[in-house]
Amino acid sequence: MDILIIGLLLGGTYALMAMGLQLQYGVARIMNLANGEMLIAGAFGAFWFYAGTKASPLLALLFVVPLAFGLNWAIYRVLILPLVRRAKNQGKLEVDSILATFGLSFIFIGIMVAVFGAQYTDYAYLSEAVFIFGERYGLNRVVAFLCSVVLCVGLYVWLHKTRAGLALRAISVNPSAAGLVSINVARASAFAFALGGAVTAAGGVLLSMYLTFDASYGVVFTLKALIIVILGGVGDIRGTILAAFILGLAETAVASLVDPGLTLASAYVLFMIVLLVRPEGLFGRRTA
Repeated sequence: MDILIIGLLLGGTYALMAMGLQLQYGVARIMNLANGEMLIAGAFGAFWFYAGTKASPLLALLFVVPLAFGLNWAIYRVLILPLVRRAKNQGKLEVDSILATFGLSFIFIGIMVAVFGAQYTDYAYLSEAVFIFGERYGLNRVVAFLCSVVLCVGLYVWLHKTRAGLALRAISVNPSAAGLVSINVARASAFAFALGGAVTAAGGVLLSMYLTFDASYGVVFTLKALIIVILGGVGDIRGTILAAFILGLAETAVASLVDPGLTLASAYVLFMIVLLVRPEGLFGRRTA
């Protein structure tokens, strides 16, 4: 039961983290290798806010999310859009975006090291214990999980019940056909990329409440988000949420039953199994 609850708490936060990359890759078709750095930037934003005000770091969402949205919008318009316009096909765009965002990740790391330093960072917020089925768990983990659930459900409903969300889903299925029905694909893709960055930064705010992190830790979350997106199926939010819980449970089980140092290795093993057995992901569409 302990493994199940901890895995679910971890998976809920992973889901929010991976939904950002799902929007950027599944909708905007940009493989963003700086996704993890955006998450760490959100974590540092929450830490900075809490250290300066002693108010709840959850309030940091009010400025971290809009700033992340604006920054990612600017990144898309300045850096990504020229790559989209010159790419002759999707394969070329993926290669170009991988190279561009890989370099961007180092720029982000350098800026965060210059501003916050290279040391590990954490802070104590809601660190008291709460009992679930007689076992003690950190209240900060529970709060982070509940906030992630609310944000994930809200984003899912928005994508499926609003006209703007429907436009993004249409682009994720077929950008060319979406353009034929009066959807501004370039503008909607920029919005999806910016929204993905904002969602990722929100995940960083929540993770910062119980995670020890540093400026270079983003690559780990980029890889985990990529594993979740591929495992769930590119372009499918349901798969992303389910895959996040699967990864959270797998890592928790390995950490509890085998060795905590093997959690990342277990994620890669899970990733390779999916690529071999069902490369399109849990909810991905098989190509004809």
